[in-house]
Amino acid sequence: MGGLRELAAPFVVPGPCGVAVRDRLKHLTPQDEIVLRAVGEHQGALASRDLRARCADGLEHSKETWASRKRDLTAQSSSRIAGAITKATHDQWALARRCQAAHIRNLEAGIGTLRHRLSLPIGAPGTKRAAGGYRSKGEWFHKSRRLAALEARHDAAVRDRQAGRVRVVRGGKRLLNTRHHLTQAQLTEDQWRERWEAERWFIAADGESGKRFGNETIRVTPDGEVSIKLPAPLAHLANAKHGRYTLNSTAAFAHRGQEWADRIVANRAVAYRIHLDVDRGRWYLTASWQRPVVKTIPLEAARARGVIGVDTNADHFAAYHLDPHGNPIGEPRRFFYDLSGSAGHRDAQIRHALTRLIHWAKRAGVAAIAIEDLDFTAEKTREKHGRRKRFRQLISGIPTGKLKARLVSMAAEQGLSIVAVDPAYTSMWGAQHWQKPLANPHRRMSRHDAAGIAIGRRALGHPVRRRTAPPPHDRSDRAGHRTVQAGPGNRGREGIRPPATDRLPGEPLPNGTRKREPSASNTVRDAPSTQQWVQDSLMHTG
Repeated sequence: MGGLRELAAPFVVPGPCGVAVRDRLKHLTPQDEIVLRAVGEHQGALASRDLRARCADGLEHSKETWASRKRDLTAQSSSRIAGAITKATHDQWALARRCQAAHIRNLEAGIGTLRHRLSLPIGAPGTKRAAGGYRSKGEWFHKSRRLAALEARHDAAVRDRQAGRVRVVRGGKRLLNTRHHLTQAQLTEDQWRERWEAERWFIAADGESGKRFGNETIRVTPDGEVSIKLPAPLAHLANAKHGRYTLNSTAAFAHRGQEWADRIVANRAVAYRIHLDVDRGRWYLTASWQRPVVKTIPLEAARARGVIGVDTNADHFAAYHLDPHGNPIGEPRRFFYDLSGSAGHRDAQIRHALTRLIHWAKRAGVAAIAIEDLDFTAEKTREKHGRRKRFRQLISGIPTGKLKARLVSMAAEQGLSIVAVDPAYTSMWGAQHWQKPLANPHRRMSRHDAAGIAIGRRALGHPVRRRTAPPPHDRSDRAGHRTVQAGPGNRGREGIRPPATDRLPGEPLPNGTRKREPSASNTVRDAPSTQQWVQDSLMHTG
Protein backbone atom coordinates (compact mmCIF):
# COMPACT_ATOMS: atom_id res chain seq x y z
CA MET A 1 0.00 0.00 0.00
CA GLY A 2 3.04 2.26 0.21
CA GLY A 3 2.85 3.05 -3.52
CA LEU A 4 -0.69 4.42 -3.42
CA ARG A 5 -1.13 8.15 -3.46
CA GLU A 6 -2.91 10.00 -0.70
CA LEU A 7 -6.62 10.47 -1.38
CA ALA A 8 -8.21 13.90 -1.28
CA ALA A 9 -11.09 14.43 1.11
CA PRO A 10 -14.64 14.59 -0.33
CA PHE A 11 -16.32 17.99 -0.44
CA VAL A 12 -19.69 19.51 -1.28
CA VAL A 13 -19.56 21.31 -4.64
CA PRO A 14 -20.64 24.99 -4.45
CA GLY A 15 -23.96 25.77 -6.06
CA PRO A 16 -24.53 27.88 -9.20
CA CYS A 17 -24.46 31.68 -9.07
CA GLY A 18 -25.92 32.57 -12.47
CA VAL A 19 -29.08 31.93 -14.47
CA ALA A 20 -29.65 32.05 -18.24
CA VAL A 21 -32.93 31.49 -20.13
CA ARG A 22 -33.68 31.74 -23.84
CA ASP A 23 -36.72 32.39 -25.99
CA ARG A 24 -37.27 32.56 -29.73
CA LEU A 25 -38.16 35.88 -31.34
CA LYS A 26 -41.05 34.94 -33.62
CA HIS A 27 -42.94 36.94 -36.23
CA LEU A 28 -40.12 39.36 -36.99
CA THR A 29 -40.81 41.60 -39.95
CA PRO A 30 -38.26 42.04 -42.76
CA GLN A 31 -37.53 45.53 -41.38
CA ASP A 32 -36.84 44.01 -37.95
CA GLU A 33 -34.25 41.66 -39.44
CA ILE A 34 -32.65 44.49 -41.40
CA VAL A 35 -32.25 46.54 -38.24
CA LEU A 36 -30.91 43.61 -36.21
CA ARG A 37 -28.35 42.77 -38.90
CA ALA A 38 -27.27 46.40 -39.16
CA VAL A 39 -26.84 46.71 -35.37
CA GLY A 40 -24.96 43.41 -35.19
CA GLU A 41 -22.57 44.30 -38.02
CA HIS A 42 -21.86 47.79 -36.69
CA GLN A 43 -21.25 46.76 -33.08
CA GLY A 44 -19.41 43.62 -34.17
CA ALA A 45 -16.93 45.76 -36.12
CA LEU A 46 -16.43 47.93 -33.03
CA ALA A 47 -15.83 44.81 -30.89
CA SER A 48 -13.27 43.49 -33.38
CA ARG A 49 -11.32 46.75 -33.39
CA ASP A 50 -11.42 46.96 -29.60
CA LEU A 51 -10.14 43.39 -29.24
CA ARG A 52 -7.29 44.14 -31.63
CA ALA A 53 -6.37 47.22 -29.58
CA ARG A 54 -6.48 45.22 -26.34
CA CYS A 55 -4.25 42.49 -27.78
CA ALA A 56 -1.81 45.16 -29.00
CA ASP A 57 -1.60 46.60 -25.47
CA GLY A 58 -0.60 43.20 -24.07
CA LEU A 59 0.84 43.49 -20.56
CA GLU A 60 0.92 47.31 -20.86
CA HIS A 61 -2.81 47.51 -20.29
CA SER A 62 -3.96 49.99 -17.64
CA LYS A 63 -7.00 51.93 -16.54
CA GLU A 64 -5.94 54.81 -18.76
CA THR A 65 -5.80 52.71 -21.92
CA TRP A 66 -9.14 51.16 -21.00
CA ALA A 67 -10.74 54.59 -20.57
CA SER A 68 -9.24 55.77 -23.85
CA ARG A 69 -10.68 52.81 -25.76
CA LYS A 70 -14.07 53.28 -24.15
CA ARG A 71 -14.17 56.97 -25.10
CA ASP A 72 -13.44 56.11 -28.73
CA LEU A 73 -16.24 53.52 -28.77
CA THR A 74 -18.73 55.84 -27.08
CA ALA A 75 -18.54 58.31 -29.94
CA GLN A 76 -19.64 55.59 -32.38
CA SER A 77 -22.26 53.90 -30.20
CA SER A 78 -23.19 54.87 -26.64
CA SER A 79 -21.58 54.79 -23.22
CA ARG A 80 -23.40 51.62 -22.18
CA ILE A 81 -22.67 49.80 -25.44
CA ALA A 82 -19.01 50.81 -25.17
CA GLY A 83 -18.89 49.44 -21.63
CA ALA A 84 -20.39 46.12 -22.74
CA ILE A 85 -17.91 45.81 -25.62
CA THR A 86 -14.83 46.56 -23.52
CA LYS A 87 -15.96 44.17 -20.79
CA ALA A 88 -16.45 41.40 -23.35
CA THR A 89 -13.02 42.19 -24.79
CA HIS A 90 -11.31 41.87 -21.42
CA ASP A 91 -13.09 38.59 -20.68
CA GLN A 92 -12.00 37.17 -24.03
CA TRP A 93 -8.39 38.27 -23.55
CA ALA A 94 -8.29 36.78 -20.04
CA LEU A 95 -9.73 33.50 -21.34
CA ALA A 96 -7.05 33.38 -24.03
CA ARG A 97 -4.36 33.87 -21.37
CA ARG A 98 -5.74 31.00 -19.29
CA CYS A 99 -5.85 28.75 -22.34
CA GLN A 100 -2.30 29.75 -23.17
CA ALA A 101 -1.12 28.74 -19.69
CA ALA A 102 -2.92 25.40 -19.98
CA HIS A 103 -1.32 24.82 -23.40
CA ILE A 104 2.13 25.40 -21.92
CA ARG A 105 1.44 22.93 -19.10
CA ASN A 106 0.32 20.28 -21.60
CA LEU A 107 3.46 20.79 -23.66
CA GLU A 108 5.64 20.47 -20.56
CA ALA A 109 3.90 17.22 -19.59
CA GLY A 110 4.41 15.80 -23.09
CA ILE A 111 8.06 16.85 -23.18
CA GLY A 112 8.69 15.23 -19.80
CA THR A 113 7.12 11.94 -20.93
CA LEU A 114 9.09 11.87 -24.18
CA ARG A 115 12.37 12.61 -22.46
CA HIS A 116 11.78 9.83 -19.96
CA ARG A 117 10.96 7.21 -22.59
CA LEU A 118 13.80 8.27 -24.87
CA SER A 119 16.24 7.87 -21.97
CA LEU A 120 15.32 4.19 -21.54
CA PRO A 121 16.83 1.34 -23.58
CA ILE A 122 14.90 0.08 -26.60
CA GLY A 123 12.19 -2.34 -25.47
CA ALA A 124 12.56 -1.57 -21.76
CA PRO A 125 9.39 -2.61 -19.89
CA GLY A 126 7.25 0.00 -18.23
CA THR A 127 5.44 0.13 -14.93
CA LYS A 128 1.95 1.04 -13.84
CA ARG A 129 3.04 4.61 -13.22
CA ALA A 130 5.43 5.20 -16.12
CA ALA A 131 5.69 3.94 -19.69
CA GLY A 132 8.71 1.96 -20.79
CA GLY A 133 11.13 2.41 -23.66
CA TYR A 134 10.08 2.50 -27.29
CA ARG A 135 9.70 -0.72 -29.25
CA SER A 136 12.15 -0.12 -32.06
CA LYS A 137 14.89 2.20 -33.24
CA GLY A 138 12.55 3.62 -35.86
CA GLU A 139 9.93 4.58 -33.27
CA TRP A 140 12.67 6.01 -31.05
CA PHE A 141 13.85 8.22 -33.94
CA HIS A 142 10.35 9.51 -34.77
CA LYS A 143 9.69 10.30 -31.11
CA SER A 144 12.98 12.18 -30.87
CA ARG A 145 11.79 14.35 -33.78
CA ARG A 146 8.46 14.90 -32.04
CA LEU A 147 10.33 15.94 -28.89
CA ALA A 148 12.17 18.59 -30.89
CA ALA A 149 8.86 19.84 -32.34
CA LEU A 150 7.22 20.07 -28.92
CA GLU A 151 10.21 21.90 -27.49
CA ALA A 152 10.00 24.42 -30.32
CA ARG A 153 6.28 24.93 -29.68
CA HIS A 154 6.92 25.29 -25.96
CA ASP A 155 9.61 27.92 -26.49
CA ALA A 156 7.34 29.90 -28.81
CA ALA A 157 4.40 29.70 -26.37
CA VAL A 158 6.59 30.82 -23.46
CA ARG A 159 7.90 33.78 -25.47
CA ASP A 160 4.34 34.78 -26.35
CA ARG A 161 3.24 34.59 -22.74
CA GLN A 162 6.18 36.64 -21.48
CA ALA A 163 5.43 39.26 -24.13
CA GLY A 164 1.68 39.28 -23.35
CA ARG A 165 0.81 38.06 -26.84
CA VAL A 166 -2.31 35.90 -27.31
CA ARG A 167 -4.09 34.33 -30.26
CA VAL A 168 -7.80 35.15 -30.38
CA VAL A 169 -10.31 34.59 -33.19
CA ARG A 170 -13.64 36.42 -33.04
CA GLY A 171 -16.07 33.93 -34.48
CA GLY A 172 -14.16 30.85 -33.38
CA LYS A 173 -11.04 29.09 -34.56
CA ARG A 174 -12.98 26.01 -35.61
CA LEU A 175 -15.28 27.97 -37.92
CA LEU A 176 -12.27 29.81 -39.32
CA ASN A 177 -10.55 26.51 -40.21
CA THR A 178 -13.76 25.26 -41.80
CA ARG A 179 -13.18 27.85 -44.53
CA HIS A 180 -10.39 25.62 -45.88
CA HIS A 181 -12.53 22.45 -45.79
CA LEU A 182 -15.85 23.53 -47.27
CA THR A 183 -16.31 20.26 -49.18
CA GLN A 184 -15.94 18.14 -46.06
CA ALA A 185 -18.27 20.47 -44.14
CA GLN A 186 -20.79 20.34 -47.02
CA LEU A 187 -20.95 24.13 -47.18
CA THR A 188 -20.70 26.64 -49.96
CA GLU A 189 -18.60 29.75 -49.59
CA ASP A 190 -21.72 31.92 -49.23
CA GLN A 191 -23.13 29.64 -46.52
CA TRP A 192 -19.86 29.73 -44.61
CA ARG A 193 -19.64 33.50 -44.98
CA GLU A 194 -23.13 33.91 -43.53
CA ARG A 195 -22.21 31.83 -40.47
CA TRP A 196 -18.93 33.65 -40.05
CA GLU A 197 -20.53 37.09 -40.08
CA ALA A 198 -23.34 36.04 -37.72
CA GLU A 199 -20.84 34.69 -35.17
CA ARG A 200 -18.94 37.99 -35.21
CA TRP A 201 -21.99 40.17 -34.62
CA PHE A 202 -22.41 41.86 -31.24
CA ILE A 203 -25.97 42.48 -30.03
CA ALA A 204 -25.65 42.31 -26.26
CA ALA A 205 -26.11 44.57 -23.26
CA ASP A 206 -25.17 44.25 -19.60
CA GLY A 207 -27.87 44.79 -17.03
CA GLU A 208 -27.99 47.77 -14.67
CA SER A 209 -29.89 47.76 -11.40
CA GLY A 210 -32.07 50.79 -10.77
CA LYS A 211 -32.78 51.39 -14.45
CA ARG A 212 -36.15 50.74 -16.02
CA PHE A 213 -36.71 46.97 -16.26
CA GLY A 214 -33.05 46.36 -15.41
CA ASN A 215 -31.53 47.29 -18.79
CA GLU A 216 -31.38 50.52 -20.77
CA THR A 217 -29.88 49.23 -24.04
CA ILE A 218 -32.02 46.13 -24.66
CA ARG A 219 -35.28 46.53 -22.77
CA VAL A 220 -37.92 43.84 -22.33
CA THR A 221 -41.17 44.81 -20.63
CA PRO A 222 -43.29 42.44 -18.49
CA ASP A 223 -45.62 42.13 -21.49
CA GLY A 224 -42.71 40.83 -23.61
CA GLU A 225 -42.13 43.94 -25.75
CA VAL A 226 -38.49 44.07 -26.92
CA SER A 227 -36.82 47.37 -27.82
CA ILE A 228 -33.19 48.25 -28.63
CA LYS A 229 -31.31 51.49 -28.10
CA LEU A 230 -29.68 52.06 -31.49
CA PRO A 231 -26.06 53.27 -31.75
CA ALA A 232 -25.60 56.85 -32.89
CA PRO A 233 -24.78 56.11 -36.58
CA LEU A 234 -28.00 54.03 -36.88
CA ALA A 235 -30.35 56.42 -35.07
CA HIS A 236 -32.21 57.11 -38.34
CA LEU A 237 -33.64 53.56 -38.21
CA ALA A 238 -35.50 54.21 -34.95
CA ASN A 239 -39.28 53.73 -34.85
CA ALA A 240 -39.78 54.89 -31.22
CA LYS A 241 -38.75 57.79 -29.01
CA HIS A 242 -35.22 58.45 -27.81
CA GLY A 243 -33.54 56.57 -30.67
CA ARG A 244 -35.07 53.20 -29.88
CA TYR A 245 -36.32 50.48 -32.18
CA THR A 246 -39.19 48.25 -31.03
CA LEU A 247 -39.39 44.76 -32.53
CA ASN A 248 -42.64 43.30 -33.76
CA SER A 249 -41.92 40.10 -31.80
CA THR A 250 -42.62 39.56 -28.13
CA ALA A 251 -40.62 37.46 -25.66
CA ALA A 252 -42.11 35.07 -23.11
CA PHE A 253 -39.69 32.94 -21.11
CA ALA A 254 -41.38 29.65 -20.31
CA HIS A 255 -38.54 28.46 -18.10
CA ARG A 256 -37.93 30.63 -15.00
CA GLY A 257 -40.39 33.14 -16.40
CA GLN A 258 -41.74 34.16 -13.00
CA GLU A 259 -38.24 34.70 -11.60
CA TRP A 260 -37.36 36.86 -14.61
CA ALA A 261 -40.60 38.86 -14.28
CA ASP A 262 -39.98 39.50 -10.58
CA ARG A 263 -36.55 40.92 -11.38
CA ILE A 264 -37.57 43.33 -14.13
CA VAL A 265 -40.58 44.59 -12.18
CA ALA A 266 -38.19 45.44 -9.32
CA ASN A 267 -35.77 47.06 -11.84
CA ARG A 268 -33.00 44.60 -11.03
CA ALA A 269 -30.19 43.99 -13.52
CA VAL A 270 -30.81 41.55 -16.38
CA ALA A 271 -28.35 41.10 -19.27
CA TYR A 272 -29.62 40.29 -22.77
CA ARG A 273 -28.12 38.90 -25.95
CA ILE A 274 -29.73 38.55 -29.38
CA HIS A 275 -28.23 36.11 -31.88
CA LEU A 276 -29.14 34.39 -35.14
CA ASP A 277 -29.13 30.62 -35.65
CA VAL A 278 -28.10 30.52 -39.31
CA ASP A 279 -28.90 26.83 -39.80
CA ARG A 280 -32.51 27.27 -38.72
CA GLY A 281 -32.93 30.88 -39.74
CA ARG A 282 -34.23 31.80 -36.29
CA TRP A 283 -33.51 34.71 -33.96
CA TYR A 284 -33.18 34.10 -30.22
CA LEU A 285 -33.14 36.31 -27.12
CA THR A 286 -31.11 35.12 -24.11
CA ALA A 287 -31.63 36.68 -20.67
CA SER A 288 -29.15 36.14 -17.86
CA TRP A 289 -28.70 37.42 -14.34
CA GLN A 290 -26.78 36.73 -11.19
CA ARG A 291 -28.24 35.58 -7.95
CA PRO A 292 -26.78 34.86 -4.51
CA VAL A 293 -24.61 31.78 -4.45
CA VAL A 294 -26.57 28.77 -3.28
CA LYS A 295 -25.20 27.95 0.16
CA THR A 296 -23.89 24.42 0.37
CA ILE A 297 -25.03 22.30 3.26
CA PRO A 298 -22.44 20.74 5.59
CA LEU A 299 -20.96 17.46 4.44
CA GLU A 300 -22.45 15.60 7.40
CA ALA A 301 -25.93 16.85 6.51
CA ALA A 302 -25.46 15.71 2.92
CA ARG A 303 -24.53 12.23 4.17
CA ALA A 304 -27.39 11.93 6.68
CA ARG A 305 -29.86 10.15 4.38
CA GLY A 306 -27.38 8.24 2.23
CA VAL A 307 -26.16 9.10 -1.24
CA ILE A 308 -26.41 8.05 -4.86
CA GLY A 309 -22.95 7.03 -6.11
CA VAL A 310 -22.50 7.77 -9.84
CA ASP A 311 -19.73 6.43 -12.06
CA THR A 312 -19.31 8.48 -15.26
CA ASN A 313 -18.61 6.56 -18.46
CA ALA A 314 -18.42 7.29 -22.17
CA ASP A 315 -22.01 6.19 -22.87
CA HIS A 316 -23.86 5.96 -19.54
CA PHE A 317 -24.01 6.82 -15.84
CA ALA A 318 -23.80 3.81 -13.52
CA ALA A 319 -25.55 4.67 -10.25
CA TYR A 320 -26.16 2.85 -6.97
CA HIS A 321 -28.18 3.88 -3.90
CA LEU A 322 -26.31 3.57 -0.58
CA ASP A 323 -27.66 4.03 2.94
CA PRO A 324 -25.78 6.20 5.50
CA HIS A 325 -23.78 3.14 6.62
CA GLY A 326 -22.48 2.49 3.09
CA ASN A 327 -24.64 -0.56 2.35
CA PRO A 328 -26.00 -0.89 -1.23
CA ILE A 329 -29.78 -0.75 -1.50
CA GLY A 330 -31.80 -2.31 -4.29
CA GLU A 331 -30.56 -2.78 -7.83
CA PRO A 332 -27.99 -0.81 -9.83
CA ARG A 333 -29.32 1.78 -12.25
CA ARG A 334 -27.86 2.84 -15.59
CA PHE A 335 -28.74 6.04 -17.44
CA PHE A 336 -27.58 5.86 -21.06
CA TYR A 337 -26.79 8.68 -23.48
CA ASP A 338 -25.39 9.00 -27.00
CA LEU A 339 -22.59 11.54 -27.51
CA SER A 340 -22.44 11.27 -31.28
CA GLY A 341 -23.69 13.99 -33.62
CA SER A 342 -23.81 17.72 -33.14
CA ALA A 343 -22.97 19.66 -29.99
CA GLY A 344 -26.65 20.44 -29.42
CA HIS A 345 -27.55 16.76 -29.61
CA ARG A 346 -24.79 15.81 -27.17
CA ASP A 347 -25.86 18.49 -24.72
CA ALA A 348 -29.48 17.35 -24.91
CA GLN A 349 -28.46 13.74 -24.25
CA ILE A 350 -26.52 14.78 -21.14
CA ARG A 351 -29.46 16.84 -19.86
CA HIS A 352 -31.95 14.00 -20.39
CA ALA A 353 -29.72 11.47 -18.61
CA LEU A 354 -29.15 13.85 -15.69
CA THR A 355 -32.88 14.53 -15.45
CA ARG A 356 -33.60 10.81 -15.07
CA LEU A 357 -30.81 10.49 -12.51
CA ILE A 358 -32.07 13.41 -10.41
CA HIS A 359 -35.68 12.17 -10.48
CA TRP A 360 -34.52 8.76 -9.24
CA ALA A 361 -32.47 10.41 -6.47
CA LYS A 362 -35.55 12.35 -5.34
CA ARG A 363 -37.62 9.17 -5.23
CA ALA A 364 -34.88 7.43 -3.24
CA GLY A 365 -35.03 10.19 -0.61
CA VAL A 366 -31.31 11.04 -0.52
CA ALA A 367 -29.90 14.52 -0.02
CA ALA A 368 -26.78 14.24 -2.18
CA ILE A 369 -25.34 12.69 -5.33
CA ALA A 370 -21.70 11.58 -5.26
CA ILE A 371 -19.55 11.93 -8.39
CA GLU A 372 -15.87 11.72 -9.17
CA ASP A 373 -13.88 14.94 -9.37
CA LEU A 374 -12.63 14.05 -12.86
CA ASP A 375 -10.13 15.99 -14.92
CA PHE A 376 -8.70 14.28 -18.01
CA THR A 377 -6.67 17.20 -19.35
CA ALA A 378 -3.39 15.35 -18.75
CA GLU A 379 -4.74 11.85 -19.40
CA LYS A 380 -5.52 11.90 -23.12
CA THR A 381 -2.19 12.87 -24.66
CA ARG A 382 -0.52 10.67 -27.23
CA GLU A 383 2.75 10.93 -25.31
CA LYS A 384 1.24 9.15 -22.30
CA HIS A 385 -0.88 6.49 -24.02
CA GLY A 386 1.04 6.09 -27.28
CA ARG A 387 -0.74 3.76 -29.71
CA ARG A 388 -3.85 3.46 -27.55
CA LYS A 389 -5.77 5.86 -29.76
CA ARG A 390 -9.15 4.29 -29.04
CA PHE A 391 -8.56 4.65 -25.31
CA ARG A 392 -7.63 8.32 -25.76
CA GLN A 393 -10.80 8.87 -27.78
CA LEU A 394 -12.79 7.12 -25.04
CA ILE A 395 -11.39 9.44 -22.38
CA SER A 396 -11.95 12.48 -24.56
CA GLY A 397 -15.57 11.47 -25.05
CA ILE A 398 -16.44 11.51 -21.35
CA PRO A 399 -18.15 14.87 -20.62
CA THR A 400 -16.29 15.90 -17.47
CA GLY A 401 -16.54 19.70 -17.31
CA LYS A 402 -19.97 20.05 -18.90
CA LEU A 403 -21.31 17.19 -16.78
CA LYS A 404 -20.32 18.81 -13.50
CA ALA A 405 -21.70 22.21 -14.50
CA ARG A 406 -25.00 20.74 -15.69
CA LEU A 407 -25.40 18.42 -12.72
CA VAL A 408 -24.68 21.12 -10.12
CA SER A 409 -27.14 23.53 -11.71
CA MET A 410 -29.92 20.98 -12.21
CA ALA A 411 -29.50 19.35 -8.79
CA ALA A 412 -29.62 22.70 -6.99
CA GLU A 413 -33.10 23.33 -8.42
CA GLN A 414 -34.29 20.06 -6.87
CA GLY A 415 -32.69 20.66 -3.48
CA LEU A 416 -29.91 18.11 -3.97
CA SER A 417 -26.24 18.60 -3.16
CA ILE A 418 -23.27 17.27 -5.14
CA VAL A 419 -20.41 15.61 -3.28
CA ALA A 420 -17.16 15.33 -5.28
CA VAL A 421 -14.68 12.60 -4.34
CA ASP A 422 -11.18 11.64 -5.38
CA PRO A 423 -11.45 9.32 -8.43
CA ALA A 424 -8.36 7.26 -7.59
CA TYR A 425 -8.85 3.46 -7.60
CA THR A 426 -12.66 3.58 -7.53
CA SER A 427 -13.11 1.20 -10.48
CA MET A 428 -10.36 -1.19 -9.36
CA TRP A 429 -11.36 -1.40 -5.70
CA GLY A 430 -15.06 -1.44 -6.48
CA ALA A 431 -14.65 -4.44 -8.76
CA GLN A 432 -12.37 -6.13 -6.23
CA HIS A 433 -14.65 -5.79 -3.22
CA TRP A 434 -18.21 -5.43 -4.55
CA GLN A 435 -18.71 -6.82 -8.04
CA LYS A 436 -18.60 -10.54 -7.22
CA PRO A 437 -20.37 -10.49 -3.81
CA LEU A 438 -23.41 -8.65 -5.20
CA ALA A 439 -23.74 -10.67 -8.41
CA ASN A 440 -26.36 -13.43 -8.48
CA PRO A 441 -28.48 -15.21 -11.11
CA HIS A 442 -31.00 -12.36 -10.98
CA ARG A 443 -28.57 -9.43 -10.82
CA ARG A 444 -25.75 -8.71 -13.25
CA MET A 445 -23.09 -6.48 -11.75
CA SER A 446 -20.71 -4.64 -14.03
CA ARG A 447 -17.42 -3.05 -13.10
CA HIS A 448 -19.07 0.36 -13.46
CA ASP A 449 -21.87 -0.56 -11.02
CA ALA A 450 -19.27 -1.59 -8.46
CA ALA A 451 -17.41 1.69 -9.06
CA GLY A 452 -20.61 3.56 -8.22
CA ILE A 453 -20.67 1.82 -4.83
CA ALA A 454 -17.02 2.73 -4.24
CA ILE A 455 -17.73 6.39 -5.08
CA GLY A 456 -20.73 6.49 -2.77
CA ARG A 457 -18.85 4.92 0.13
CA ARG A 458 -15.97 7.34 -0.30
CA ALA A 459 -18.44 10.25 -0.24
CA LEU A 460 -19.93 8.86 2.99
CA GLY A 461 -16.49 8.71 4.59
CA HIS A 462 -16.29 4.90 4.64
CA PRO A 463 -13.48 2.79 3.20
CA VAL A 464 -14.28 1.09 -0.09
CA ARG A 465 -13.72 -2.47 1.11
CA ARG A 466 -16.40 -4.42 2.92
CA ARG A 467 -16.08 -5.51 6.53
CA THR A 468 -14.57 -9.01 6.74
CA ALA A 469 -17.18 -11.59 7.75
CA PRO A 470 -16.26 -13.56 10.89
CA PRO A 471 -16.07 -17.35 10.68
CA PRO A 472 -19.37 -19.19 11.27
CA HIS A 473 -20.05 -21.41 14.26
CA ASP A 474 -19.98 -24.54 12.13
CA ARG A 475 -20.02 -25.71 8.53
CA SER A 476 -23.72 -25.05 8.04
CA ASP A 477 -23.04 -21.34 8.54
CA ARG A 478 -25.92 -20.86 10.97
CA ALA A 479 -24.56 -17.52 12.16
CA GLY A 480 -24.74 -15.87 8.76
CA HIS A 481 -22.41 -13.18 7.46
CA ARG A 482 -22.14 -10.04 9.55
CA THR A 483 -21.14 -7.45 6.96
CA VAL A 484 -22.37 -4.34 8.77
CA GLN A 485 -20.19 -1.31 8.02
CA ALA A 486 -17.43 -0.71 10.53
CA GLY A 487 -16.66 2.83 11.61
CA PRO A 488 -14.08 4.66 9.46
CA GLY A 489 -11.79 5.33 12.42
CA ASN A 490 -11.83 1.88 14.02
CA ARG A 491 -9.49 -0.26 11.97
CA GLY A 492 -9.50 -3.02 14.59
CA ARG A 493 -12.84 -4.36 13.41
CA GLU A 494 -11.77 -4.73 9.80
CA GLY A 495 -9.37 -6.86 7.85
CA ILE A 496 -8.36 -10.48 8.02
CA ARG A 497 -8.85 -12.13 11.41
CA PRO A 498 -5.59 -13.33 13.03
CA PRO A 499 -5.16 -17.10 13.36
CA ALA A 500 -6.34 -18.63 16.63
CA THR A 501 -2.94 -19.90 17.79
CA ASP A 502 -0.52 -19.26 20.61
CA ARG A 503 2.55 -18.77 18.37
CA LEU A 504 3.71 -15.83 16.33
CA PRO A 505 3.22 -15.82 12.57
CA GLY A 506 6.08 -17.62 10.86
CA GLU A 507 7.32 -19.25 14.08
CA PRO A 508 8.00 -23.02 13.68
CA LEU A 509 5.73 -25.45 15.49
CA PRO A 510 7.07 -26.80 18.80
CA ASN A 511 9.01 -30.08 18.41
CA GLY A 512 8.18 -30.12 14.70
CA THR A 513 4.79 -31.71 15.35
CA ARG A 514 1.24 -30.72 14.51
CA LYS A 515 -0.75 -28.58 16.91
CA ARG A 516 -3.58 -31.07 16.89
CA GLU A 517 -3.84 -34.62 15.61
CA PRO A 518 -6.34 -35.07 12.77
CA SER A 519 -9.56 -36.67 13.90
CA ALA A 520 -11.12 -39.51 12.04
CA SER A 521 -14.25 -38.71 10.11
CA ASN A 522 -17.57 -40.07 11.25
CA THR A 523 -18.48 -41.17 7.76
CA VAL A 524 -17.41 -44.50 6.30
CA ARG A 525 -16.68 -42.87 2.96
CA ASP A 526 -13.89 -40.72 4.37
CA ALA A 527 -12.37 -43.41 6.59
CA PRO A 528 -8.88 -44.63 5.59
CA SER A 529 -8.93 -47.97 3.80
CA THR A 530 -7.04 -50.94 5.28
CA GLN A 531 -7.33 -53.23 2.22
CA GLN A 532 -4.13 -53.89 0.27
CA TRP A 533 -4.40 -54.02 -3.50
CA VAL A 534 -2.01 -56.23 -5.49
CA GLN A 535 -1.48 -55.87 -9.23
CA ASP A 536 -1.62 -59.34 -10.84
CA SER A 537 0.36 -60.12 -13.97
CA LEU A 538 -1.51 -60.17 -17.23
CA MET A 539 -2.86 -63.59 -18.21
CA HIS A 540 -2.64 -64.80 -21.80
CA THR A 541 -5.10 -67.30 -23.22
CA GLY A 542 -4.18 -69.49 -26.06
